[in-house]
Parts: sequence; C-alpha cells; structure tokens
Amino acid sequence: MSALRAPATTGTRTGAAPGRAPLSAVEGGAARGRRLDAVRAPLQATSGVPFLVLCGIVLTVALLAALLLNITMARGSYETAQLQREVGRVAQDVQTKQAELRAHEASLPERAEQLGMVPADEVTMISIDTRTKAGIGSKKGAQGSTEEP
Repeated sequence: MSALRAPATTGTRTGAAPGRAPLSAVEGGAARGRRLDAVRAPLQATSGVPFLVLCGIVLTVALLAALLLNITMARGSYETAQLQREVGRVAQDVQTKQAELRAHEASLPERAEQLGMVPADEVTMISIDTRTKAGIGSKKGAQGSTEEP
C-alpha cells in the first residue's frame, strides 16, 4: 500500500480540522455594511545585528574604560609608594642633621675656650640704623647715647 498514490484533492475541504469549529457565515453581516478588506502582511522582523553590534561597542568601551582606570590607579599607587619612600629618606636626613646640631651645640663652649673667648658679663646690642647701643649693657647704652665705633 505504500506504493499507491494518495488521491488528489481539490481546493475545497469537506471536513473541519480536528479541534476547530467549522466556519460559518453570520446572518446579516453584509447587511450592516461591513465587508472584508485585504490586509497587508505584517512587516518582516528586522535583523538583530545592529543591536548586537551596539551591545558589542558598549561592552568594548566599558572594558577599555575599566582598563584605563586600572592603569591610572596602578600608576598613582606606584607614585605614592615612591613619594612615601622619599619622605622616609628626608625624615631620616632631618634626624641626622638634628643630631649633628645637638652635638655641635654641646661642643660650642669648649671650642670658644680653645679660641680664647670668655663669657660676657653684660649683654649689649647695637642698632645699626641709629648707630647706638641698646640693651642692658651700660647706663649710657640704656639712655641711648651715641658712640662712634
């Protein structure tokens, strides 16, 4: 039986499709002035390629922005570490210089004695502008007398 051909059918169907109700005309449908018009077929769905290209571009830009941000942060971190090392070296140099200064201040009286200096009994200051003695040195200096050098 499989070799036999099925009988050809004409364009009309006599039986309804299974699961569907048979079509029938509604009475008075033409009397109401309604008629059936031809409807255009729906437009073909547009391609999704432009949307995918846009998504790819946005993703690429986002990844490049993240990469640039990461590079900038790494560079800033490197510079910060370098500056911290330099600050540490400068602080150490300052401590060394302060220790040297304290050592020189301690040896100052001995050096002054070696050079023949003696401590002053009275302190007197001289004003260069007015060329007068000022301070607690002598009574003449306290009164503001002028002396020629």
